[in-house]
Amino acid sequence: MHLEISSLHKQFSAKEGTVVALKDINLHVETGEFVCTVGASGSGKSTLLRLIAGLDFPTSGKITVDNKVVTGPGAERGMVFQKYTLYPWMTVQKNVEFGLKLLKIPAPKRRETASYYLNIVGLANYAQALPKELSGGMKQRVAIARALATNPKILLMDEPFGALDVQTKENMQQFLLEIWRKTKCTIFMITHDVSEAVFLSQRIYVLSAQPGMVKQEFKIDLPGDRNYQIKRQPIFYQQSDEIMDLLRTI
Repeated sequence: MHLEISSLHKQFSAKEGTVVALKDINLHVETGEFVCTVGASGSGKSTLLRLIAGLDFPTSGKITVDNKVVTGPGAERGMVFQKYTLYPWMTVQKNVEFGLKLLKIPAPKRRETASYYLNIVGLANYAQALPKELSGGMKQRVAIARALATNPKILLMDEPFGALDVQTKENMQQFLLEIWRKTKCTIFMITHDVSEAVFLSQRIYVLSAQPGMVKQEFKIDLPGDRNYQIKRQPIFYQQSDEIMDLLRTI
């Protein structure tokens, strides 16, 4: 898998005139990588993810996945939003099966695949529950299982833990790393939380605000098998502070 964004530009028309959301964005994500993009409000992070997902279109520039230009949504790009976007009238099992049903996967295979991913995310015992019976963290686990069930080439995540309380958020970050290691999926995630990005990712792109531009790329020099003890290490503070210092100047 190779995601490539080349000379991407996105602008909107507003009452005040033209608003440039993203300018000259160039970045890439390779197979099996966990890459984050951070930036303050107004840096165009969510706009960038919507463009990659095919939910909106660039003003100019190009987005490709394995050299195929993105022209709309596609099964090769799974999406997890900050809000859980589960169907409240469907059971957990049926929610996870939903994307497979759209792909016309036969029912027995849908059930088998959904059960497999529910087991991976630790919710096999909740397959017949409704979303209203789940906590926020559990709902997001279902959303992740649903996105992974279609076997996307890349998982796109839009601040997936932003709506969770601090303790649940930390648990979900650790959980996501475990899922990434188990499934060997490729992840591109946006967040405003620098420590979250440093903890999770292998590389980080830092965006400036208004317009959003890639100011710097950081390679995160932390072991792949991370847990929360790493957050107490000087190297973690050093890398987080370096990114925070850059954000304060842009």
